[in-house]
Amino acid sequence: MFLVSDLFDDAALARTERQIDEWLSREKAQNELILAVDRSTDQEIRWYVRMAGEEKEFTTVWLTLGQRTLRFETYVMPAPEENAQALYEALLRRNEKLVGAHFSIGQEDAVFLRGEIPLAALNEKELDRAIGTLYSTVEQSFGSLIRIGFASRFTD
Repeated sequence: MFLVSDLFDDAALARTERQIDEWLSREKAQNELILAVDRSTDQEIRWYVRMAGEEKEFTTVWLTLGQRTLRFETYVMPAPEENAQALYEALLRRNEKLVGAHFSIGQEDAVFLRGEIPLAALNEKELDRAIGTLYSTVEQSFGSLIRIGFASRFTD
């Protein structure tokens, strides 16, 4: 019989939480794109990292610490008003090229970019890769995605 156990106890999670706090604090001090880093006050252990962008004015990455993984996500855009099939096809094609993250449909059919890292593999390099992947993917794709899903707003 296969039993699922908590891979990280409270002490290990507290160490991981402290490491993430310290890394995010250092990154905010060193990286001018990071406008804010904060913690949520709900029951989950959750951070947000708000970054300035060019294509999309702001990108906020949420990090959620679980028993086995660190989940990360960002809101990309609202549900498309038109060309939904073309937009979803574009998202699926982009998913093919992404490593460690994927586009998904969330609440109210909004588009999100999500991923997760097993806590056993979590280190500063992986945390940087995760946040950087979400940020750069949003910057590279936001303009074209918004023009597909809201095409009539961009006609002259």
